[in-house]
Amino acid sequence: MQSKYKIGLLRINLVAAAGLTAVLAASAGALEDALLLWLTTIWLGVTATQLEFSHRHPATVPWQLLPGLLLTAVLWVAPERHLTWLWAWAVLLMLPQPRWMLLLNALLATLSWALLADLLGTEQWVLAGLLLAGMMLLGLSRSLELQALRSRMRERARLVPGLPIWPGHQLHHDLQRERRRTTQERVHAELLLLRTSRWRLWPLAERLCRLTRRFEHCYRLDRRTLGVLLINRDTEQAAARRRQLLAAIEEPVTARVVALPRLGSLVRERRALAHQDTPLEVKEVVHHG
Repeated sequence: MQSKYKIGLLRINLVAAAGLTAVLAASAGALEDALLLWLTTIWLGVTATQLEFSHRHPATVPWQLLPGLLLTAVLWVAPERHLTWLWAWAVLLMLPQPRWMLLLNALLATLSWALLADLLGTEQWVLAGLLLAGMMLLGLSRSLELQALRSRMRERARLVPGLPIWPGHQLHHDLQRERRRTTQERVHAELLLLRTSRWRLWPLAERLCRLTRRFEHCYRLDRRTLGVLLINRDTEQAAARRRQLLAAIEEPVTARVVALPRLGSLVRERRALAHQDTPLEVKEVVHHG
């Protein structure tokens, strides 16, 4: 099944859940209960519309925190009406989230269960806790499995569909290939490192991709640094093209150019770029006569 169909199915489920919580909100007796249910409805509805907003801009931390906080509040305000929502914690733990947030949601789930001690009898309360713990462990194992799968997929995938922007670890593999290519085909290859502000990184990356050739890839090394492998016939063509490319970027950047034969450590060159005082530094091949 293609991913777009999976996203469509997930969107339908979220919209259906939003409709259910809207019905519950409309029939709620207490104002606090109704308010929390309407907030849940809004969260589900907005999430459904934003599923494909951008893979480069994942949900912010406050937005990720909302489901757990809302679920805890609903079970605290009206536990007798929403007792079955206790099992939603197992599903919530399956969502993509940082590990610290998994721990936070596990603590909120424990708090939600503890609040039901007065509503349930001791035996039912203990049994509910054991069942909840088992279901949460299953949800947690599934979440960790999905995170590992997503990590492997990101390592093989472009960061932006349709544009040759790759994750930084891919550059380490491509450097070896391009070094062999410069030796076998006698071409000039160099690594251009660009450092800019965080909010200018992606516009710069997209512009850089459009200014480079089809076989030249761009790499996101961190939140402020891009790299691109430039291939030319010789050093003269490389210098002319480099000037043209930097002039066309029209962005305030700090640039560092290293010919591949002079590239010893990528980590060292990135560190030098971060502390570079001049807008451009070039490390060309030294030809001995």
